[in-house]
Amino acid sequence: MSKNEETDLKPISKLLLGSAMAMALCNASHSHITKIVIDESIPMPVAAGSTPPAIAYEQVAGRAFGELDPKLPGNAIIQDIELAKDADGKVRYITSFVIYKPVDMAKASGLMWHDVPNRGNVYAFAPQEVALGDVMLASAWQGDNSGRTAVRATASVAGGQFLQVPVARGPNGKPVTGDVLGRIVNRAGPASQPLIVQTNPVPYKPASMDTRLTKLVSREGENQRGEVMGEKVIAPSEWAWAKCSATNPFPGTPDPTEICLKSGFDPKLLYQVVYTSADPYVLGIGFAAWRDVAAFFKRANADDGGTPNPLSGKMKYSITRGISQSGNYLRGWLHLGFNQAEDGSRVHDGMWPIIAGRRVALNFRWAQPDGVLELYQAGSEGPQWWLPNADVVRGGPVAGILDRCSATRTCPKVVEHFGSAEVWALKLTPEWVGTDGKTDLPLPDNVRRYYIASSTHGGGVGGFDTSLPDAALPKAGAMCPGNNFGQGILPANPMPHTQTVNALRVHFRNWVMNGTVPPPSRYPTLAQGQMAPAHKATIGFPTLPGLRATVPEPDFIMPVHDYDWGPQFNFADGSGIPSNAVPRIKNSVQMLAPKVDADGNEVGGVPVVLRDAPLGTYLGWNVTAGGERPFHKDQICNYVGGMIPFARTADERKNSNDPRPSLQERYASHDGYVAAVTRAAARAVAEGFLLPVDATALIDAANASAVLR
Repeated sequence: MSKNEETDLKPISKLLLGSAMAMALCNASHSHITKIVIDESIPMPVAAGSTPPAIAYEQVAGRAFGELDPKLPGNAIIQDIELAKDADGKVRYITSFVIYKPVDMAKASGLMWHDVPNRGNVYAFAPQEVALGDVMLASAWQGDNSGRTAVRATASVAGGQFLQVPVARGPNGKPVTGDVLGRIVNRAGPASQPLIVQTNPVPYKPASMDTRLTKLVSREGENQRGEVMGEKVIAPSEWAWAKCSATNPFPGTPDPTEICLKSGFDPKLLYQVVYTSADPYVLGIGFAAWRDVAAFFKRANADDGGTPNPLSGKMKYSITRGISQSGNYLRGWLHLGFNQAEDGSRVHDGMWPIIAGRRVALNFRWAQPDGVLELYQAGSEGPQWWLPNADVVRGGPVAGILDRCSATRTCPKVVEHFGSAEVWALKLTPEWVGTDGKTDLPLPDNVRRYYIASSTHGGGVGGFDTSLPDAALPKAGAMCPGNNFGQGILPANPMPHTQTVNALRVHFRNWVMNGTVPPPSRYPTLAQGQMAPAHKATIGFPTLPGLRATVPEPDFIMPVHDYDWGPQFNFADGSGIPSNAVPRIKNSVQMLAPKVDADGNEVGGVPVVLRDAPLGTYLGWNVTAGGERPFHKDQICNYVGGMIPFARTADERKNSNDPRPSLQERYASHDGYVAAVTRAAARAVAEGFLLPVDATALIDAANASAVLR
């Protein structure tokens, strides 16, 4: 590997550790995929109205059966793996997978995309990749999703990709127990309610349904600093683990997955429960299973029983990618060293964590990886940055995500891209500037970072009419994602990621397959004067119609908290045993955000046509309304963006006290706007962030739009 392909920071101790680990792996009896079962092979589904690809594709789906040796160094890092062994000392799992491949593998390009499912869901295979003959593999990693750990003997993708893992058991089969946190928010009425993480139930059930053994409280409020208002303990006689309703009132029918309140739920309150559970899933197995499935389909000829690998001998390169939660998974997977196969080789050549600015909280007991970093959710512990750096505020060790792969020379090429929502609600910027926020952290040569300014999580719908101050703009506010969080006061942000992703895909393929270096990283930095503490005065945010004059306030952004998870928790790795189900907040990190221009749009980042020829202010944040879900009223609307369109004319602007020039003042006419789009597209193409075919489509769309018609 050349110097450009890996970090140049490799302490001698890490190299020695890597060499010893590689020797141990080579000399050990490897754990591996022992059997695959192909449940179904069918023509690849084609979306209605789409043209079938020139290369005939098929969907191959099934199950992989694997075993792990807990004594191997690459597996020993898995929390509780020693408590999950079968009688022969091995740990076993079953994982589902789906492959999209050319029917005639002679037409395959040699590149495999290994996609990480998001809460079991597999994203559509991009038509550009199909046209090139690429292969996509998606395999399961999450064994707790709604408790659905059973892997179905079916190839249907609609049911999701899941992983079946064992639970941890103590000596002589004694149950392993511990405290678990669950929350109910913005719920009303007499009906019982489940405990939800993001949009799925908490996977751990109470060991006893005796409410005297459980603490249930209500809260009148919380803020982003973690301050709690009006907490009250609910007496054990006033609630039950039960299913109830208006027709089946308290105490209802016993049910360990729901809570029934004698007085019903008040939507103005949040309810929080801490209870003892048993039999935790050994979720860290998901890191090893995903590694071994990748290695099998990339390199193996057949399983132990002779069932052939449908990709055998055709995969020369591989890039793994994940979006949001599954991108966070990749960052955690790499940090814990799982891009090293058990023979010591590198698993994936490239890694693309998309809109993912943290590490997934997976490898600890009672983990809830569905979480999105709301209060008391893990995921920002330890280094979020690539190269070794001191964690000044939290006092963590000098460390980086690439430490283990650097020691074993197994680091992939990395492309990461983000938008503004990741800054404001998903705790991104310590990755750029550390926890003290004083210096831009360096990037290694094998990492490219691209920022799509003023965009929502995953990008918006794009187009030009979606930004106009007329009937084309939705009147209802965007829904706040997360656990029944609420609704925003502003409509959704249409700033797209699609065209940028299309260009990055081309660059990444060429980097991995041909060694062609992609464009330099582009993101806001302190050195360029583009970052500041995340509030109105410092980032220069204007006072705009439709927003309170003080937003965003200093405590509006979702900060990184320094939690005390207890003495058995490994802070640097995000592993171990958290003994504090409701952790004490020791400190909070001052969060930075990109500065904005006079319109309120962020500076810095890659060129995007709608950003450079704007029709409004595009925000990576929104404000939560009251209404039927009032608990988060006036706070940030979790991780959804919003937008405020420009007025059409100068008179309309003045009537609404809008400081931003109107569309007419900016562009004069429809042709003037099309000319602005044409200039913006030419710039993005020249700098490598827009493909010519997409530039033409955007100019045509602008010409056909209703802007200043």
